[in-house]
Amino acid sequence: MLRAHDELFHVTRAYEELMRRYQRTLFNVCARYLGNDRDADDVCQEVMLKVLYGLKNFEGKSKFKTWLYSITYNECITQYRKEKRKRRLLDALSLDPLEEASEEKPVKIEDKAGLDRWLVHVNPIDREILVLRFVAELEFQEIADIMHMGLSATKMRYKRALDKLREKFSGLTET
Repeated sequence: MLRAHDELFHVTRAYEELMRRYQRTLFNVCARYLGNDRDADDVCQEVMLKVLYGLKNFEGKSKFKTWLYSITYNECITQYRKEKRKRRLLDALSLDPLEEASEEKPVKIEDKAGLDRWLVHVNPIDREILVLRFVAELEFQEIADIMHMGLSATKMRYKRALDKLREKFSGLTET
């Protein structure tokens, strides 16, 4: 009995340390991918629960950071799809999703600094690649593993997304 208690204590302490270390970046990744803090907070909670319950099964075949962001990516995709279905339903019912959303006072992209204003101009997959690279600071191979893509495809999408953003915003940086 004491041994099981000791194991639980060590797993809990390890979990607390991991969340302390990764929680802020995890939230930033979710917020930038999903576009609002409310959904990001919900997804972070889901990810943290999955990590807590899955930690004992983590085999170390990949880096913990890769495993964590793989879970995060999958949860963000799930949330993004839910929101997309909800928007389609509102459209089908002829409701104005912007009007309904304004009641909840969402965080507007324009109110956020830097990267968020740029990310709305690329598709969700490219957005996630950029977020994982710039916010989570993952290597291309880690991003490829998380997104179940080849390394060259990941690098190509990354380069094309950056090129698209440079082209779109080239006039803004010139004086």
